[in-house]
Amino acid sequence: MRSDDDSATDQVFKALADGTRRRLLDRLHEHSGQTLGELCERIDMTRQSVTQHLGVLEAANLVSTVRRGREKLHYLNPVPLHEIQERWIDKFERPRLRVLGDLKRRAEETMAGKPSFAYVIYIESTPEKVWDALTDADLTAVYWGHRNVSDWKPGSRWEHRRADGSGIADVVGTVVESDRPTRLVTTWAAPEEEGQEDKYSRATFDIQPHGDIVRLTVTHEDLAHDAMLRDTAAGWAAVLSNLKSFIETGSPLPQEPWLVPNR
Repeated sequence: MRSDDDSATDQVFKALADGTRRRLLDRLHEHSGQTLGELCERIDMTRQSVTQHLGVLEAANLVSTVRRGREKLHYLNPVPLHEIQERWIDKFERPRLRVLGDLKRRAEETMAGKPSFAYVIYIESTPEKVWDALTDADLTAVYWGHRNVSDWKPGSRWEHRRADGSGIADVVGTVVESDRPTRLVTTWAAPEEEGQEDKYSRATFDIQPHGDIVRLTVTHEDLAHDAMLRDTAAGWAAVLSNLKSFIETGSPLPQEPWLVPNR
């Protein structure tokens, strides 16, 4: 019997097998967060055909989308590529398999402009519970190791304080948008960089219900450099996995996932 993981892997390989879809991923790697019109500019193909290719990439979770007003923005999601690397490259110690190795090198090249990252996770819950898990200081202390402290009104300050009682804030920022329970936008900065808006990054949480589950999309934009992008991608994967476990089971994962060493 085939597992869900095998089916998901099949979708990723199917998506990567087409040259147009690889070019779309290249475009999103160059600049994540593009509209359909922007993606069509350098591809000699109808909008309908490009939309169909994007649908295949979304089904493989290689591309995630976020609506901003009337626009639909497309973001590269590198997580499935990372999982393939772990299973099919690291496992067999072949770091330069032709196609996947090429994709990996491209993903590590310098991106045009400030890097952005998007992560999608599905949680058996309600939008209200997911919102509270992101904004309630006592809840974030359980699965994140930090207390997210604010009144969560637009324009208010927020802090990401350590839960060890020291009161130290590792991240500070401002609440840009707050629409409970569907959308939260915040700026992020190191405490010593507060007030230097050119050094701020921006995190957006979009919460979309579907029956008994919630699709949570976290988009982190305006990251300073590629090293921060890699750290951010790994950090969000760990935190959101812990969040999912906490909401669905009442407990975070047995070990802090961000402490798992990279192979």
